[in-house]
Amino acid sequence: MPCRCNTLELIPSEAGYLYFFCDIFEVMRKLERFLAPFAPMPSVHGVIRVALESPRDFFEHQASSFRAHFHPMECERIKLHIHPKGKRFKLESLLFARTLDYYLNVVEDRSFFDILAEQSLTSHFQPIVDVKAQEIVAYEALVRGVKMDGTLMYPGELFEKAARNDQVFMLDRLARESALKTAAVKKLKTKIFINFIPTAIYDPAFCLASTVKWAQQLNFDPAQVVFEVVETHHTADQAHLSRILTYYREQGFRIALDDVGEGYSSLNMLIKLRPDVIKVDRAIIDGIGRDTLKQSIYKGLYTMAKQNGIDVLAEGVEEEEDLLFMLDCGVDLIQGYYFGKPTAEPLRRLQRAWPIQGEKNAQPI
Repeated sequence: MPCRCNTLELIPSEAGYLYFFCDIFEVMRKLERFLAPFAPMPSVHGVIRVALESPRDFFEHQASSFRAHFHPMECERIKLHIHPKGKRFKLESLLFARTLDYYLNVVEDRSFFDILAEQSLTSHFQPIVDVKAQEIVAYEALVRGVKMDGTLMYPGELFEKAARNDQVFMLDRLARESALKTAAVKKLKTKIFINFIPTAIYDPAFCLASTVKWAQQLNFDPAQVVFEVVETHHTADQAHLSRILTYYREQGFRIALDDVGEGYSSLNMLIKLRPDVIKVDRAIIDGIGRDTLKQSIYKGLYTMAKQNGIDVLAEGVEEEEDLLFMLDCGVDLIQGYYFGKPTAEPLRRLQRAWPIQGEKNAQPI
């Protein structure tokens, strides 16, 4: 299956015709009333045609009105094709129609599309601390979109907008490349954890080629790059995921499995995928120092991992009490606000004294 790595399809500003149609009779009547002020031509074969000097201006001015008059489900059912003026129209053109919701999203998510069009992404880095060495040995690269006004768009919003605009592959690829490029600019010589979404990748050798190329061009030692599987509980095709991870491993990269312990699916994937590192879900880590059930779950995960040569990373560590429990129980790597938040300029050394087991409230250096 080919990748959807084409350039962004934006709304044209040149004069053209808008062809609306819907398979629900009542919605078509409602659409006819809404479009009446724009002098639509008589509908033919259930298709409403409107002539516009600028489809882009039309949507920019009418997006809020469409949202006010049509339910989200109606916006998904109404199909729309924009046809250039002066170009011969064929009914087959309607095969390229998109939903009304798509075009409304393009207008409403303009800042997101600007970020993709300009590839204005950067990465912030959160330190990962080695327990034995008691120092920073890695960073997780977390993507940030830089809007036209200089403010940031964070991952939750970026990927939510990417999903609803069918741009997850594009964003995921750019985020991986941004992580490598930014790490190179910051001259990071440690391991770099880079997120990727398996459901955005169709053919690993093709879709991941640019990531491998940038790693090689920037002289990254593949063993220092750890690709971290995110949204594991949404990855239904585990055979496909295995092919992706096999491709990464063949290039010399390492693999981490995120959110382990969140549910049965992630444990099942742990057994099948055998990653190099597991990241224990923050829902287990938060408050673990006071919760015996969480402690039992963590001990089981830790024992299973170590018996199979897998490193254990506890993420979301914020409280010293939780950290002290893991130091007593066993852990390889620590990530969380206790040692540092994600920052544009990576922390080069620990800003807090290493906690002494049995003592609490260690003070900053």
